[in-house]
Amino acid sequence: MTGDRNAPRRDPHTRDARNTTRQSAPFKDGGPNTTRRTARPRDGERRDVVGAGQDGRAGGGQAVQAGDGQIVVIAKEPVAGKVKTRLTPPFSPEEAATLATAALADTLGAVADAPARHRVLALRGDIGPWLPPGFTVLPQRGAGLDERLAAAFEDAYHSRPLPMVLIGMDTPQVTPALLTDAMAGLATRDAVFGPAADGGFWLLGLRRPDPALLLGVPMSRPTTGAAQLLRLRAAGLSVGMLPLLRDVDTADDAAAVAAQAPSSCFATVLAALGTRAIR
Repeated sequence: MTGDRNAPRRDPHTRDARNTTRQSAPFKDGGPNTTRRTARPRDGERRDVVGAGQDGRAGGGQAVQAGDGQIVVIAKEPVAGKVKTRLTPPFSPEEAATLATAALADTLGAVADAPARHRVLALRGDIGPWLPPGFTVLPQRGAGLDERLAAAFEDAYHSRPLPMVLIGMDTPQVTPALLTDAMAGLATRDAVFGPAADGGFWLLGLRRPDPALLLGVPMSRPTTGAAQLLRLRAAGLSVGMLPLLRDVDTADDAAAVAAQAPSSCFATVLAALGTRAIR
């Protein structure tokens, strides 16, 4: 999950074909330690899982089966010059925005195809034709990425008090199977965590969100993922680990991700633009 390098930071404080190849792996123990736009979020779960409900663990909240929770996508409107700026060069700002649109469409498509009780887009900007039906759209709040992530969790949970996983728009290779595994992980863990190859993270799932789990974590750094994982464990949460994925930040990232998900919309768009990242 990559931060907006053009936005102020505190210190340290469409939808077409898509890749459906299963990339998931069994959870590893991280240690003990439709479309509706709202100006602001406003103020009976099934109990199929053994031990669901308040089970006394540090994370609290309800345990969840794959289809019982919610999936939140945090994203920016793909506007030229405002998204994927590290793709320029070799791509123009308009081409980078086209690639960002494709990545977002793939991500939203995977979320739409994954079993979930509720789907949310926490958006900075305006909706476009890339948004499939069935999503609730909430505006992002906060300055730094840590604040926006914390607010997205808080606002979605305030609207629907369900366990949730949150992802960004930087991993178009994500599949419904991976998202299903992430949600199912909350049946036995307080949190699930998807590390990114750049040192960040591509997914964070929480059975019961708490802003304190995110606020103040230094974002957009090679140590962001480690710092976030440490914060979760320091809070006493059990953490399930998802497979490592590569974010699309640079042209080389774009080529690698497209090769991993050749049937994705992102790969199709990259091929049409010319795979300039391949040396």
